[in-house]
Amino acid sequence: MGSNTCHSFSPDMFSSLLVIDGDDEAPENNTAPGNPKFVEFRFEKVFPVYAMGVLKPDPDPVLAEFSSGSDLDDPIWDAVREEAKLEAEKEPILSSFLYASILSHDCLERALAFVLANRLQSPTLLATQLMDIFCNIIMDDRDIQRSIRLDVQAFKDRDPSCLSYCSALLYLKGYHSLQAYRVAHALWNQGRRVLALALQSRISEVFGVDIHPAAKIGEGILLDHATGVVIGETAVIGNRVSLMQGVTLGGTGKETGDRHPKVGQGALIGASANILGNIKIGEGAMIAAGSLVLKEVPPRSMVAGIPAKVIGYYEDEQDPSLTMKHDASKEFFEHVAVQR
Repeated sequence: MGSNTCHSFSPDMFSSLLVIDGDDEAPENNTAPGNPKFVEFRFEKVFPVYAMGVLKPDPDPVLAEFSSGSDLDDPIWDAVREEAKLEAEKEPILSSFLYASILSHDCLERALAFVLANRLQSPTLLATQLMDIFCNIIMDDRDIQRSIRLDVQAFKDRDPSCLSYCSALLYLKGYHSLQAYRVAHALWNQGRRVLALALQSRISEVFGVDIHPAAKIGEGILLDHATGVVIGETAVIGNRVSLMQGVTLGGTGKETGDRHPKVGQGALIGASANILGNIKIGEGAMIAAGSLVLKEVPPRSMVAGIPAKVIGYYEDEQDPSLTMKHDASKEFFEHVAVQR
């Protein structure tokens, strides 16, 4: 795959009905074809995995789309552009910013590279240099291209304050820090570790998020608010996990080697939770806010306290990372949890 090629994605790779509306409440007749302020895309194959909580998806259709190399549509990018156009009409003062950040680019990858480069630039690490680094990595890595779309869908679906795909791309530092980490991780794996660590340092300085470039993070990830998130070198995070602000996935001392937590897919980790040591957090588990987790957490369980203890189990078929219900209140338990 050449670094100068933007790749697009078939609408049938995605699962939900995506609607772009210029108004808060649109009448039903605005959905008619040809209305420029109301565009519909039907997503069929990928996003049920990340937006609807399917535990064991069949990856074959996705792999077929990604390996075909055909010139296909990209619903996420189409949505971002339509939203940017509407925002430029509503706020003319932002029209130059929206043009430079989104509308002047031919694909999501280049727009994201531009946004990240301008957020992370410094007097000694210029935006033009960063733009080259981000473009070279993202444009040649199909896994990252897939992840940036699944991540932005996660932000749109799970964060009620995320107004649009466009706003996630432009303004949410949780999304920015996660995608910048993905580039640093690719650099680390290429053996360019000094540059990866320099990028990690800059991400931490600008966004207040410290993710070691060697950590392994899946896709469909939400870093909600993100401030104060720390993810250690040997940490592993599965797909469609949601982490709130202040979460630490850390070690327990000065030991080297595999020393950080392993978080299963679909887990939800509440604000300021500290998970320490090489322990497993089971799939679909929920860690209550402020908990200190020092032992392994069973799948689909809820833990809380200092030190954290199991306080119940989920009956709900959806992963807690998707429902984002983590208040651990009595009412919550009565409707969602069961004792074992």
